[in-house]
Amino acid sequence: MEKQQEINYNRIAEAIDFYRQHFKDQPSLEAVAEHVHVSPFHFQRMFKDWAGVTPKQFLQYLTLEHAKQVLKKGASVTLLDAAFESGLSGTSRLHDLFIKVEGMTPGEYKNGGEQLAINYSFAESPFGTIIIASTHKGICYMAFVDEEEKALQELKNQFPNAKYRQLSDKIQQNALFIFTQDWNKLHEIKLHLKGTPFQIKVWETLLKIPMGELQTYNSIACKLNNPQASRAVGSAVGSNPVAFLIPCHRVIKANGEFGQYHWGPTRKNAIIGWEASKFSSAI
Repeated sequence: MEKQQEINYNRIAEAIDFYRQHFKDQPSLEAVAEHVHVSPFHFQRMFKDWAGVTPKQFLQYLTLEHAKQVLKKGASVTLLDAAFESGLSGTSRLHDLFIKVEGMTPGEYKNGGEQLAINYSFAESPFGTIIIASTHKGICYMAFVDEEEKALQELKNQFPNAKYRQLSDKIQQNALFIFTQDWNKLHEIKLHLKGTPFQIKVWETLLKIPMGELQTYNSIACKLNNPQASRAVGSAVGSNPVAFLIPCHRVIKANGEFGQYHWGPTRKNAIIGWEASKFSSAI
């Protein structure tokens, strides 16, 4: 079952790349299905199961035009109005309401997690395998995985002196409910992060970007009352240690391009489109 989910994600990711490259041609369902080597019927069904909308509907939210239109409308007003009017205020502001951030102490930060006991596990998401790790205080790391051994080493590089145990605990399991979008199952998610004071502030600001909204690096800098710090904001966004929960994928360039992503631009495109399609299908 997990293997099939991975195969389907890879096909969807390949289809998204195709849509991105050929957007101006408005490729047909048949053309994209042929590109990913499945029948149009199977592709339509697989895509609908994965995204909750048809490929055509998904494409509408996966273009540069979507990003530009959101920005032209002031980035948040129209989408937030739609959210509140449709009763989505809880889901669209999920991160603002449910996630709390606790920075590590200077000692924990400096000694590489020497006193930390970290549990980690691998899990499946709509965007491929992830590694998720937690301390007794909250989630400290989450990343998309292409190779499990390499992903584990990257986690250990974050906290070289910590003690590790492969175990899926309640803190991790609660956080993973975010992928099901069943908000009733979510309790408050806590993050236990290692970062500079500026990085922590940037990550906290990212948590306040609602689902379905995109913001620029400059708009994040302005929220921090430091409009000249776009480059520093970009660096902090790029060093985000908790994929998806801290939605750095919702930050784009000022010209409307989606830009790069630590876990790959294709995955960023997929997440933005997935969130937008979920948002639109709900309203």
